[in-house]
Amino acid sequence: MKILVTGSRGLIGTEMMRRLAEAGHRPVPFDIAHDPGTPGHGDIRDRDRLRQAMEGCDGVLSLAAVSRVIDGERNPELCWDVNVNGTGAVLQVALEQPADRRPWVIYASSREVYGDAAALPVPEDAPLRPLNIYGRSKAAAEAAVGRAREDGLATAIVRFSNVFGSTADHGNRVVPAFARAAATGGTISIEGAENTFDFTHVDDIGRGLSLLIECLEEGHRALPPIHYVGG
Repeated sequence: MKILVTGSRGLIGTEMMRRLAEAGHRPVPFDIAHDPGTPGHGDIRDRDRLRQAMEGCDGVLSLAAVSRVIDGERNPELCWDVNVNGTGAVLQVALEQPADRRPWVIYASSREVYGDAAALPVPEDAPLRPLNIYGRSKAAAEAAVGRAREDGLATAIVRFSNVFGSTADHGNRVVPAFARAAATGGTISIEGAENTFDFTHVDDIGRGLSLLIECLEEGHRALPPIHYVGG
């Protein structure tokens, strides 16, 4: 299958580009981190560029986003524009394709859509109560995916939690920072003894997404709308 991977230079995107190629697929890179003028350069808010990149694709792995809570708080307008309007552009361009050649879309969401959940573990159908602009943008994008699904697009939403495990990760995130401190004899500080987080290695994310893609490849288009990938 020919699969467009938006956010192909990110933590999960880098992993999926490798996995898809090894599985015999044709991954198409799409990321603003690629050099301008190169085939892989693109912004998901640019519909014309999306149309070029999506031509002939069987599926879209929608990973591109302002992907950290702290970055969303620093620039909420950009966070909303990329995560909501950019995702909307991906969905619109996918829906523009002829019905018999319309690509499926897997959308990467986040545990942040739940906010402070009332109980643990959190089921997929728990109420969405995001506490920050990043979580709200992901919830709004999920709603757009749901509307596209109603319009006939084959979609699946995957909610991730604290992904780590690659050199493509941000060096100041928790796991890389702790690993660096441990390796150099630095101090590991934990703020808030009651804080609870689920961390997921990118290898597990890659395996989960690959299995979901296999289902779509085999023609199972009426998948459940929400999926978890854990480790």
